[in-house]
Amino acid sequence: MKKLTLILLLALLPLAAFANKPADQSGESESLDISSVIFGHVGDSYEWHITKWGDHDIAIFLPVIVRTTDGRWHCFSSKHILENPEYEGLHIAPADAPHEGKIVQADGNKPFDISITKNVLSLLISSLLLVLLVLLTARWYRRHDATHEAPKGLAALMEPLIVMVHDMAKDNIGEDWRRYSPYLLTAFLFILLNNFMGIIPFFPGGANLTGNIACTLVLALFTFFTVNLTGTKHYYKEIVNPDVPGLLKPLMAVIETFSALVKPVSLTIRLFANMLAGHIQILCMVCIVFIMAKYGGVLLGGMSVISVLFGIFLDVLEMLISFIQAYIFTMLSSIYIGLARVKH
Repeated sequence: MKKLTLILLLALLPLAAFANKPADQSGESESLDISSVIFGHVGDSYEWHITKWGDHDIAIFLPVIVRTTDGRWHCFSSKHILENPEYEGLHIAPADAPHEGKIVQADGNKPFDISITKNVLSLLISSLLLVLLVLLTARWYRRHDATHEAPKGLAALMEPLIVMVHDMAKDNIGEDWRRYSPYLLTAFLFILLNNFMGIIPFFPGGANLTGNIACTLVLALFTFFTVNLTGTKHYYKEIVNPDVPGLLKPLMAVIETFSALVKPVSLTIRLFANMLAGHIQILCMVCIVFIMAKYGGVLLGGMSVISVLFGIFLDVLEMLISFIQAYIFTMLSSIYIGLARVKH
C-alpha cells in the first residue's frame, strides 16, 4: 500500500505545476485546464514531458523526421518547433485546425511524417524490455534442468504466464496449436507489458500506447491476417458456401463475411477503449486535488484524502484490467484462429 501511495504522489508532481501558476494582474491564480491536462497525458506528442521543476520544464525532445510536399526531408529536434512559432517552414497545427497537434507546412498541408513521437519511443522501449525478459527467461532454462529444479526469479514469474497461454492455445486451436503459440504469447506479453507501463507515472512509463487506437488496430490486424491467411478450405467454404438452404446462402455469405471483417474491429476497440478510459479515470481523480485548491484548506484537505484513496483504488483496478484485457485479446485471437483451423 505504501508503494501505491508513493506512485500516486509521483503522479501528482507533473500536475502540481498547474496548481502553482503565478497570479495575474487581478490577483487571481490561473485555473487548471482539466481537459488539456488529461488529453495532454493520454495523447501523443513530439516531446516526452517528465515534470516541471520550478519554472523549468523537464522533457525529452524527440527527433522530427518529415518529408514536405516539395520533396525535401527535414530532420531536427522537436525543441525547435515547440519553442518557435515556425521552423523550416513547419509548425504545429493549433487547436480546432485540420491535423490538430500535428506538424503541418505553412500552406496547411500535412507532410509525410515519420517522427519519433512519445508513443513511438514507448513502443521501442517496451519492445526492447520484452526481448530482454524473454532472453533472460530462456537463459535460466538453458542453465538449469527444469524437470528437477523449480524456476526462480524472473523465470518463476514468466513460467505461469507462458503455461497459461500455451494451455489457452491448446484448448482453443487444437492439434497444431504449437504453430500459433509463439504469436499468442508475444501478443499477450506485449499488451500486458505496455498496459502496466502506462500505469507507471514516471519515465519510461506513463505513455498511453495501448490506449492509442493505431496501436490496437495493428495488433488486431496481426490476428486478422493470421486467421485468414492460415484458414483451412472448410473455413472459407463456411463463409462463401455455408451449409444452409439455397435461398439463404447469399444472405449467410454476406453475414459471415461481415462477421470476419468485424472481428479485428472488436479487438481494436475493446482494448483501446478500456485502457484509455482507465487512464482518464485516474487522471480525473488526481486533478480533483488541484480543482479544490481554490475552495479553502478544509475542503482541499478532505477532498485530497478522498482523491488519494480513490486514486489508489483505481490504480489497483487498472492493474487488474490491464491483465484482463491482455488475456481477453489473446483468448479471442486463439478462438478466431481455432475457428479458422476447423476441419470438416
